[in-house]
Formats: sequence, C-alpha cells, structure tokens
Amino acid sequence: MGQSQPQPIQASELQQWLQSEQPSPQLVDVREAAELAIAPFPGAVLHRPLSQSNEWLTTLQADLKPDQAVVVVCHAGIRSYHFGLWLLDQPWGLEVWNLEGGIDAWSLQVDPSVPRY
Repeated sequence: MGQSQPQPIQASELQQWLQSEQPSPQLVDVREAAELAIAPFPGAVLHRPLSQSNEWLTTLQADLKPDQAVVVVCHAGIRSYHFGLWLLDQPWGLEVWNLEGGIDAWSLQVDPSVPRY
C-alpha cells in the first residue's frame, strides 16, 4: 500500500461503506472490554484491547485478512490512530483506516442509540 498513516474516515462514510456493495472492511476495536459493554459497535468487530496486547499481538496477523481493508475503532479516534500507525509499520501490506472521532462520533453522526461515555 505504501501508506505512512491511517486514512481518516468519518462515521457517516464508514456507515455508507458498510451498507454498500463493496467488500466490507475488517473492524478492529481497540477499546477496553468495559468500554465495549457501555457502547458496543453495532456490527461485527475484532476486539483487541490495547492493554492486553501481550495476549494477542503474536496472533494478530493470522486474525486479519490481508486482502481486506482494516478500520480501527476506539472511543475518540486517538488510540485507534496510533494502533493504525503500528499496523502500517508491520510488513503485512494492509490498507488501514481510522474512524475519526471513534465510537463517540458514530453515536453523534450515525446512531444515537449507541451510548456516549
């Protein structure tokens, strides 16, 4: 891909992508389990809390499909951005996107039924 940083995507754009005929991206949620319990992303995600990375880092490559784009999600878009940078540093050739504003933006712009915290 040659990306130097994750591509930004707005919540409304991600919603359109998920509803389109295009292949859906892999969603990787890096929030903690307690955060997911409060405000789960309304759809299938690969939950990989950053605080537990020592438990899943060695198997992450096998969990991700190399031919499918990755959208990283967190609460406000900061942790996900940094994790996206890390993903791009790996020799895996992934296409990486960052949900700008995180699940909070999703709640404000797309689905107000997702609680804010």
